Amino acid sequence: MAIDSSGTGTRSGGPATQVTVVGGGLAGCEAALQLAARQVPVRLIEMRPVCQTPVHRSDGLAELVCSNSFKSTDPDTAAGSLKYELQAMGSFLYAIACSTSVPAGGALAVDRVAFSREVERLIAADPLIEVVRREVTGLPDGPAIIATGPLTSDALAAEISQAVSSASLSFYDAAAPIVEAASIDRSIIFAQSRYDKGEGADYLNAPMDREEYERFVRELTAAGRVIEKDFERRELFAACQPIEEVARTGPEALSHGALKPVGLTDPRTGRRPWAAVQLRAENTQRSAYNLVGFQTNLKFGEQQRVFSMIPGLEHAEFSRFGVMHRNTFVDAPHVLTKTLALPENPSIHLAGQLTGTEGYMEAVASGLFVALAVFAQMKDLPAPQLPPETLFGALLAYASDPQTQDYQPMHVNYGIIPPITPPVRNKAQRHAAYAHRAHAAIDAFVAERTDLFAPCERAAVLQNGDSDA
Repeated sequence: MAIDSSGTGTRSGGPATQVTVVGGGLAGCEAALQLAARQVPVRLIEMRPVCQTPVHRSDGLAELVCSNSFKSTDPDTAAGSLKYELQAMGSFLYAIACSTSVPAGGALAVDRVAFSREVERLIAADPLIEVVRREVTGLPDGPAIIATGPLTSDALAAEISQAVSSASLSFYDAAAPIVEAASIDRSIIFAQSRYDKGEGADYLNAPMDREEYERFVRELTAAGRVIEKDFERRELFAACQPIEEVARTGPEALSHGALKPVGLTDPRTGRRPWAAVQLRAENTQRSAYNLVGFQTNLKFGEQQRVFSMIPGLEHAEFSRFGVMHRNTFVDAPHVLTKTLALPENPSIHLAGQLTGTEGYMEAVASGLFVALAVFAQMKDLPAPQLPPETLFGALLAYASDPQTQDYQPMHVNYGIIPPITPPVRNKAQRHAAYAHRAHAAIDAFVAERTDLFAPCERAAVLQNGDSDA
């Protein structure tokens, strides 16, 4: 079903044809900015506030609904290497993340409000981007990018499912609760990053002795849930398992996972605690903290009761309780092309979490890559092919390989990247070698594809805040 011309259709024609981008999240905003920077008019359609979702708190573009962390900045890690790739390719949203960052040790975390506002400012400043607020219920005519994310509306999801001749898959994603800083007992909770990496105030830690930990786990696993059934493992992305589901796998699962105390010292005892809950600042002012790894499906009253058992959070005031929400994605390896387009309608591309490329920075990279693919298609240029030695190139290869079985959402990682020859046994040295090779590969790709990157001359001007560019 095509969108009617009264509200969301696209103009036909040559290379200056307007591109419709559906979805104002990370992938959609990055794609819109990349296309506009290459002189391509964009209509960016976001359904909020006309149609709200269960988890968004505002109608802002690029709103972060789960964590405010974009993961490690260590260039030898997979997450750090991806950031290098984004910078090399001129990502707008990565630059904004850096400019709105808050202290988070060795990670890149942002003030989520400032981040969203800066994305909106940049988009509003671009005369080639038109923002439309309405729900899209069908696939657009002409060149389009569908980047509606894990909360794609039922009507559009049904249209996508019909277009790919395969039912969209669903699993439950989870957001962690946030507590107000003023309600935290700092006589118990102490500031320290693991192994003292970064500034000490980047993370707060709530220490538990063995008795406190075991009591907490008992109450956590017995607490009432919103969805009254045991989740099946296949329904849940591993990185977003609700904490109570992880606890059910074994009594020590949390003390070796989200509550592991390694690298921490309780100043009250001078020893490492049995377990520790980490809290990460949500904003620059550090007026609110996120309970790291505490994605949950517990009822709000149960969250108040059980999480208040954490030492130092006995009187915690929750500015947001954790929530569960649906995540929809397509079986990309079997229904999309190498550039994440629909085989039967190659002018329509999918981007972001809808394709199963999971993670904030991965969504940004997906929006950037698909924008390059659309631009290449409009200009009759060779389609972009990211080297598989790069982090996002490896993820794209995984997400578009028909040999991939039982496809599930995945972050960038070194497990799917081509191995080093000869093999490097030491893990740290191996990861460093992977990163070095990935950095060289993305630099070479950008240098070779000047037809894709040279037209992006407006990017630097716009990023410096010149709305008249």
